[in-house]
Amino acid sequence: MPATRTTILYATFDLLESDRFPMPATAIPQLSSCGHALDLTEASFGYVRSSADCLNDTAELRRRLEDDGYLYIPGFFDRALIQAARASVCDRLAAAGVLDPAYPSIDGIARAGVSSNFNAEPARHNAAIQRVVYGPELLGFYANLFGEPVRHFDYTWFRALSRGQGSTPHCDLVYMGRGTHQLLTCWIPYGDTPIEAGGVMLLEGSHRQSERIKHYLEIDVDAYCENRPKEVDKVLNRGGWSHPGFLSKNPVTLRTKLGGRWLTAPEWRMGDFITFGMHLVHGGLDNQTDRLRISTDTRYQRASQPIDERWIGDEPIANTRAGKRGRVC
Repeated sequence: MPATRTTILYATFDLLESDRFPMPATAIPQLSSCGHALDLTEASFGYVRSSADCLNDTAELRRRLEDDGYLYIPGFFDRALIQAARASVCDRLAAAGVLDPAYPSIDGIARAGVSSNFNAEPARHNAAIQRVVYGPELLGFYANLFGEPVRHFDYTWFRALSRGQGSTPHCDLVYMGRGTHQLLTCWIPYGDTPIEAGGVMLLEGSHRQSERIKHYLEIDVDAYCENRPKEVDKVLNRGGWSHPGFLSKNPVTLRTKLGGRWLTAPEWRMGDFITFGMHLVHGGLDNQTDRLRISTDTRYQRASQPIDERWIGDEPIANTRAGKRGRVC
């Protein structure tokens, strides 16, 4: 489809090289991921760089994506569009008994004793969510970035993370690497999310560490060894994975090994999104509040390139038995 250019006005400013990822100007609470307290010193932690200032400069967007491994575009969407999608999924979460009935569902306050993490159902066949993630604004952005028509995965990853929930550090390639590897993830928050409520975090410069983690990047979580009976039972018969998918359970020691800093935003706001490639190590901060941290992540690629069959169609096969692939090891 042709690119649809979305023009948004921003206050522009010049960034010195030393200011590309400025440290927080004010004190922030102790943050954790996967239950591990993060090192918040300047050498270990920082903020992502905004690329809102070059939204209409495609060459600069491509350069930053190559240099940084991601593009953070705050204020891209109309907040009303995101608010409508939030209302829709919150109503579904309330109907499923996830939310505290003492509060309006739009507040997203978790019911006491209920743990919530990944659940695709609230976004499934949800017109308000699909309007955001597969609408002309985002498809136009990616068509412009790729320089040609694009297509997207039809599966929408939806998360409503309750207190204490985060995501283990990983690269997306191990979950969706059967098509092109020139695939971009888009992470969108559905609500203004202070840093203590969590959100995605990226390991600075990790997209340039592929050689160091090449054995991990060769993993396909839905592949299994036909000559290993225990693996056949785990993957084919019980629907599990041959590998858990994460690179580490400890983001602190992982950062020490790979270098760089863990980067996030001081606050994710409705209208923001961040996009990155398959080789960028990322995870999630733990939620330290009673409010669910609601987000989606979706994938986009050139229409001319092969696509992973697990994530397309009216009813994607995803990680079901139909998506398993055997081999002799």
